Amino acid sequence: MRFAVTLLMALVLTGCAASPPPGASAPAAIRPANVKVDFTAHKIRTDFVRGDAGVAGRPVRIDDPVRVASISKLVVALGAMRLAQDGRIDLDRDVGLYLGWPVRNPAFPDTPVTMRQLLSHRSGLRDKIDYIVPLDGDLSKVMANPEAWEARYPPGAYFSYANINSPLIAAVMEAATGERFDRLMARLVLEPLKLDACYNWGAGCSDGRRAEAVTLLRPNGDLARDAAMKGPDRCAVYPASDGSCDVEKLYRLGRNGSAFSPQGGLRISARDLAKIGRVMLSEGAPLLSKMTFAEMIGPVWTFNGSNGDDDKGYFKAYGLGVHWLDDGKGGQWIGHVGEAYSLRAGFWVNRKAGKGFVRYATMVDEFAAVGHCFENCP
Repeated sequence: MRFAVTLLMALVLTGCAASPPPGASAPAAIRPANVKVDFTAHKIRTDFVRGDAGVAGRPVRIDDPVRVASISKLVVALGAMRLAQDGRIDLDRDVGLYLGWPVRNPAFPDTPVTMRQLLSHRSGLRDKIDYIVPLDGDLSKVMANPEAWEARYPPGAYFSYANINSPLIAAVMEAATGERFDRLMARLVLEPLKLDACYNWGAGCSDGRRAEAVTLLRPNGDLARDAAMKGPDRCAVYPASDGSCDVEKLYRLGRNGSAFSPQGGLRISARDLAKIGRVMLSEGAPLLSKMTFAEMIGPVWTFNGSNGDDDKGYFKAYGLGVHWLDDGKGGQWIGHVGEAYSLRAGFWVNRKAGKGFVRYATMVDEFAAVGHCFENCP
């Protein structure tokens, strides 16, 4: 249902493609984008760039911003770890003490939930309810719903990947700093690395960046997200319950967290994402100390056969916003995948080999088998 609503909103805001007038030529077929960029700590190299940026006649480029889905979580973790490094956030403190409202699993009311648990998907939160909060909504009401929680295991005891952790992470970051999430991420991560990137077209992206977007289309050509447009999006965030979209008026720090899509809303180019990869190959520099970076990548959870949902072998180890991948050939990679709106993406770093890569493909069947977007990226 949420995909249908999002698509309808996008069509209303950007306009549907009209049929060509009699005698006019039909538009050329749009080719799926397929991009791969390799990097080391000192060099970025284009492997291949194929297809269109979601617009017929305009080839995709490695500098075009694309919504990288759940890779966004790893970048959020960099921001959270900067706050932890600066003493603004204690990763093991009850997050309710930052927020000013209780965050508790009703089945385990005496067990606090911490940022470390949220970042490593061990909080007990589950994607069984809608975690997207309207612009005028209140995240505390979502957290109060017993359906949002795992009833079998207390916080910290069990791994289960869930998007719902991310809005709470963003809300805690806001409450601890008094800064709006998109602006906070721009200050902590994007601007220091000189990246032209942003969450839900918020702070961090240059004027006109939206016009360069890689439009995410479904295999049949239907719009999924981000039709290129000049000027600001009328409502880049999830609108209020009445359809309005006055972010400055309606958004409340520490009470929403989802408006700028911390779980998947980062718009960033393949080249700029490779620059974040170079941070991962430089032990966190210049953003994090070696000690803080080591704490971030962990792993803090390793599957032992019963301590988490490994999703049929998909998850074997996880740090704070960082997925660990064994390539089956003796190589250990850290990074994250992104899978949403007919996009498949992978961001992977092999620290021992001193290399990494970014790759993504668009117009992928959303019901296709989910993979790591590692050796193959459909």
